Amino acid sequence: MSLRDPFKLELARRHLVNKTVCRSCGVTNPPKATKCRKCRSKNLRPKKTKGRAR
Repeated sequence: MSLRDPFKLELARRHLVNKTVCRSCGVTNPPKATKCRKCRSKNLRPKKTKGRAR
């Protein structure tokens, strides 16, 4: 499947990149999560993407 279509690219980004990651246990959570689904920690960060500048 080619990801040159902007709709398909945005759909893939929404499902694969738009997540939050727990800093305690490393589990991925939904983007609007306030607590981790596994350890219930509130220490969440957005998932890192490949194209971000350092």
